[in-house]
Amino acid sequence: MTSSFRVGYTKDFLNAKGEVGWGDIALDLFDGVPNLDFTYLPVDEKVITPENAADFDALGVLAPRITAELVDNSPRLALVARFGVGYDTVDIDACTRNDIAVTITPDGVRRAMAATGMALMLGVAHRIVEMDQMTRAGKWASKLDYMGYQITGKTLGTIGLGNIARDFLGLAAPWEMRKIAFDPYVTAEQAAAIGVELVDLDTLFRESDFLVVLCKLTDETFHLVNAERLALMKHSAFLINIARGPIVDETALYEALSTGKIRGAGLDVFEQEPVDPNNPILKLDNVIVAPHALGWTDESARGIGTGVASSILAVRQGRVPDNIVNREVVDSPRFQEKLANLRACWGS
Repeated sequence: MTSSFRVGYTKDFLNAKGEVGWGDIALDLFDGVPNLDFTYLPVDEKVITPENAADFDALGVLAPRITAELVDNSPRLALVARFGVGYDTVDIDACTRNDIAVTITPDGVRRAMAATGMALMLGVAHRIVEMDQMTRAGKWASKLDYMGYQITGKTLGTIGLGNIARDFLGLAAPWEMRKIAFDPYVTAEQAAAIGVELVDLDTLFRESDFLVVLCKLTDETFHLVNAERLALMKHSAFLINIARGPIVDETALYEALSTGKIRGAGLDVFEQEPVDPNNPILKLDNVIVAPHALGWTDESARGIGTGVASSILAVRQGRVPDNIVNREVVDSPRFQEKLANLRACWGS
């Protein structure tokens, strides 16, 4: 065991001035912790390489990918702590094979992302972007051509019924909407307990006035929203995606939006990120778009940062952290050996 516990955060946290662009990400929790060596990785790279990250005990990761090449060559690494709840950028199997825990931060991100869903739903319904552009263009008298769409009493559907979806549906309660969802990992009884009707995918697409994507990106959900399913939607319906871009077939979505098959969309995520400025979806006026950042608020930054720092400090003390994605690693003899060694050095 070396003389310090090395923590590396990916460099994409820093702005051009070398300051933390996210604001308060709870780095103060590391203050005064003995023998904890904190630094940012030397290079801002989309795929973290062993040359820049192999000599750490824990990594705090924002956007870059964590691949088998890295973890296969990082013998001392015990933890990959993701900022957020998505982990499609992390090779989970490789981490598990190398006895490395992967954690996420559901508590820090839940309310911020639920609020993001509400912001986009209300934004598209009240045509906020169009109203803004009309006002700036001096077209005050045209406002009657931009009537909004009330959400009260409409059907609100979600793909997924996890923590964020449940919080989002709770925020929607004052609008007295009918709530339906598709989630193969939730029972009808569990859904009914929170006032949600569990339905099949076809029913969800047919009956939702506002359909919000709130599931994980997996092989199972890739292009789950495709041309066939978009064709089932009402012409008056809106699609909102705040999960992951590849869950939606963007070519099919553009076709649906540009031909009026659906009324509009709100997108905080895209199939390719950063989004190509020439992406035809960006030219449509019935879409609100954002750079995968609507959930970035001062509240979420502190909450997510606290979750990551807490996981790192737990591992430093030789304890199993909360919110582990690959739970099977906990029983791995090698992972337990890593924790035991850390506990012997810095268990207090």
